Amino acid sequence: MTSSSQHLIVMGVSGSGKTTIAELLTERLGWAFAEADDFHPPANIEKMSAGIPLTDEDRWPWLRTIAEWLSTKTAAGQNTVVTCSALRRVYRDLLREGEGQVRFVHLTGTMDTIESRLDDRSGHFMPAALLGSQFDTLEPLDSDEDGVVVSIDAPPEKIADEVMARLGITA
Repeated sequence: MTSSSQHLIVMGVSGSGKTTIAELLTERLGWAFAEADDFHPPANIEKMSAGIPLTDEDRWPWLRTIAEWLSTKTAAGQNTVVTCSALRRVYRDLLREGEGQVRFVHLTGTMDTIESRLDDRSGHFMPAALLGSQFDTLEPLDSDEDGVVVSIDAPPEKIADEVMARLGITA
């Protein structure tokens, strides 16, 4: 099993642009892509759809499944880009249990900016009403965590450029 695979976790609150940036990075790099929301069990989606924030007990199995997926991709010699809120340090610690180098791209913006994005979004199970609870839960990357913090106040292509430059990743 190789441990040289890289895994970029594009993190942040709902509406911060995780999917947009992750898809750009995936397109540029040709890496495998996963949307963490696709790993949620139906019970989690039902709770969030009803406007009920998830508890840590709801999140642990979901995060373990993502970490296992990272290990599977590392065993196959694949690099990945994954979207995942990863709001707390303990969640990121669990994700880092996956094999390979797990790095984080924390997309940040103001509550007003993100709220307006959520108001314009349709077809997602995460209601804007839960945004406040996400900001309350959010623990920014610590200086000892492998990753970068990037503002969402630029066009997506510029954000992807900045992520790649700051992480030293080339296509």
